[in-house]
Amino acid sequence: MLGAFSKLFHRLLDRIDAGLVAGSLAARLPDGGDRLLGGRAPGPAAVVDLRSWRALLRLATGGSAGWYVAWAKGEWASPDPTVLFELFMRNRVTLGGTARSGGVMRAVRRIANSRRRNSRVGARRNIEFHYDLGNDFYRLWLDRSLMYSSALFAEPVSEGEGLEAAQATKIDAILDRLAVAPGEHVLEIGCGWGAFAEAAARRGLKVDAITLSTEQEAAVNARIASAGLRDVTVARIDYRDVTGVYDAVASIEMVEAVGQEYWPAYLEAIACALKPGGRAALQYITIDDAIFPAYAENVDFIQRFVFPGGMLLSESRFRAIAEAQGLDWRDNRTFGLHYAETLRRWRVAFDAAVVEGRLPAKFDQAFVELWRYYLMYCEGGFRGGGIDVAQVTLVKRSPPASGRGV
Repeated sequence: MLGAFSKLFHRLLDRIDAGLVAGSLAARLPDGGDRLLGGRAPGPAAVVDLRSWRALLRLATGGSAGWYVAWAKGEWASPDPTVLFELFMRNRVTLGGTARSGGVMRAVRRIANSRRRNSRVGARRNIEFHYDLGNDFYRLWLDRSLMYSSALFAEPVSEGEGLEAAQATKIDAILDRLAVAPGEHVLEIGCGWGAFAEAAARRGLKVDAITLSTEQEAAVNARIASAGLRDVTVARIDYRDVTGVYDAVASIEMVEAVGQEYWPAYLEAIACALKPGGRAALQYITIDDAIFPAYAENVDFIQRFVFPGGMLLSESRFRAIAEAQGLDWRDNRTFGLHYAETLRRWRVAFDAAVVEGRLPAKFDQAFVELWRYYLMYCEGGFRGGGIDVAQVTLVKRSPPASGRGV
C-alpha cells in the first residue's frame, strides 16, 4: 500500500534535496533506485539505506522521534548515522520543518509531553528516569571523574589529550570563574557524581551540593567520605527550595533539565542564593536561536525517549531573563566541537562495555541501541553547529526581584 504513495514520498525527498545547501545524502530507495540529495556545496556526505517508505512517513509525522522509531524498526540504516545527523543539523535553517512533526500529531505529542513538566514532583520523576538508571551503568562508559558533561580540551582538539584530563580542565575553568578564596561557601546546583564538589573542597572551599537523584546522592556521599573531605554536604532537594546565601554558585549542564517554563525560577534561585557581587558559573547547552521556536513547539527524540522534561537553551531568551534578575552576563565562551569529541569517546567506551558484556543484565538490546543512537545523535548535532555548549559567568549586581518560582 505504501508503494502506491511513492510519488508523495519522492516529493518529500525533493524537499529534503532543496534544503541541503551544504553536503549530500546518497540514498538507496525502497524501490531499488538510488538518489543523491544535495551535493551542491561541500559538507557532510551521508549514506542511507532507506528500506521502507514507512520511514519517511514516520519522519513526516513524528520528526526526529519518528525517525528514531524507523531506525529501531530497521526501516532505514546507515554506515554512520552521526554524519547524517551532522548533515541535517548543518542545514537546519534551509530544511525548515521538513524533519519536524506538524499538525494533529504535533499537538497530541505536546499534550502528552506536558505531563512531564518540571514542577517539583515532575522534576524528581524526570531526573529519576534518566539518572537513576544506576551508578554502575554510568561508571561503565564515563571517565573516572564521572563527569556527564562536556570536557574542555586544549585546542585544536586531538586524540592525544585524555578525557579525564580535559574534564579536570573544565572543572578548573568553572572554579576560576567563581573567583572564590579558601573558606568561602559555594552552592552547586545539580552536582552529578561529585567531581566538582571534590575539586572545590580540595581548593579549601565549603560546598553545599544538591541533586534530585537518589543514586547520585549516595555516590557523592561515598566519594567525599573516601576522599577524606569534610567541607562538602550533599542534599536531595530542588533548586527552588534552597534558602542559604552563598559566595558563589556553580551549575554544570543542569539547566537543560529545567525547561523553558522554569528558566525564570532557576535564575531567580541563583540570584537569591548569591550575596551581592557574588558570581555564578554556568555550563549549558544551547540550540540555534533561528530554529528554537520550531524546536520548542515539538517533542524531539531526546525529550520523548531519553530525557523527559529536557529543553536546550535559547541563549538570547535565557540571557534576557538572567539580566532581568540582576545577573550580569560576562565572559561567555562556546566550545561545541569539544562536546562532539566528548560524546565520541563516551560512545567508544559504551560500545566496548557492550562488546565485553559488562552492562547490567537489566539493560536489553533495545536499550543498548537506544543509547548508541542517542550518543550519535548528540555528536552529530554538535558537529553540525546547530547545538553548542558554553560557559558563562553571572555576577549579581542588585537584590533579586521578590517572589519565588513555582
